[in-house]
Amino acid sequence: MVILKIPREHKQQLIDNIRTYFEVERSESIGELAASNLLDFMMEQLGPIIYNQAIRDARAVVLQQMERMDEELDVLEQPRTLPKRQ
Repeated sequence: MVILKIPREHKQQLIDNIRTYFEVERSESIGELAASNLLDFMMEQLGPIIYNQAIRDARAVVLQQMERMDEELDVLEQPRTLPKRQ
């Protein structure tokens, strides 16, 4: 499994959000390293689950679009008539 790489500024914002969460919700203060380690752990644990669900969602959308396209193509088909023999 490829490890998800996120831009440094996004990771820093997530770390700040984790620290704020601990401060506000749990009245605990955690350092940047602890928040970074927690983020890495959560990404490792949740990443594959979220990724797989995104793939299933994308597949469903693509299949729905293909079905609609198939219906539209059916409408475009010309009726086939055979020439009458005389």
